[in-house]
This record gives sequence, C-alpha cells and structure tokens, in this order.
Amino acid sequence: MSFSVEECRFIELPQFADRRGNLSFVQEGDVPFDFRRLYYLYDVPFGVERAGHAHKDLHQLFFAFAGSYELHLDDGLNTRTVVINQPNRPFYVCPHIWRVVNNFTSGAVCAVLASETYSESDYLRTYDSFLEFLREIGKPIKSDLA
Repeated sequence: MSFSVEECRFIELPQFADRRGNLSFVQEGDVPFDFRRLYYLYDVPFGVERAGHAHKDLHQLFFAFAGSYELHLDDGLNTRTVVINQPNRPFYVCPHIWRVVNNFTSGAVCAVLASETYSESDYLRTYDSFLEFLREIGKPIKSDLA
C-alpha cells in the first residue's frame, strides 16, 4: 500500500469544557491505528528542526499539548505544511511520509502517539533513502515524472 499527504489529516477529539477548564481524551477507536507508544518533545530551542525522516510502517498522531509547531510533509510527489496548535485536534501522519517538525513556539510540547514501539529498522533517515524506498514499492516520485 502506498500512502500520500492527502491521507494525513486532523482528528477531532472530544472536548468537555466547563468553569474548571477543558478535558479531552484519546482512546482505542478514536484514531486510525492501534497505539503502542507515546513520546514527546519539549524545550526545543528556537530555530531547531526535529524529525527529518520517514517511516516504512509506523502511523503517528501529533499533538500540541502546549504552544504550537509546524509539521512539513512530503510523499515524494506532493508536499503539505500544517500548524499543530490545539490539544484536542491532533494530526494523523501515515507511513511513507517524509516529515520535518519546526517553528516551535516558546513552551511548546509536541506529543506523538505511535502505532509501534521504537524500531530503528523502520526509519528512513535520509531523503535519498526515502525516495529509493518509494521507488522500490512502486510509488512514482517527482524526479521520475520530470
């Protein structure tokens, strides 16, 4: 199966608001994958980029628990940039997507639910290896269409 940036999307989670504040949650069935890991980025210095890789099989859900950040996506043919800035509106990223996370605001917390535990073999760490992987699975990329 070949994925695209069009399949990446915001997920609307429940939000319960009253005078005490807001409460949101994510549970099994709320996202398009079963999750096995949570990790988070915080205290990211201004101007620093995170990620800069793709995954072969991993599905992810990106949250902004505080502040905001940008998520830049590339599927070999199309690109897309989204701003993640609402705790109850995470963004789903499917496999086969190159991603870069940057422009963190002061105090931003980027939390990510992942479909699998950490596995180095799932990472495509260079853009060239990402494009080669797409070619191997039969997905057209921009440079092949030129």
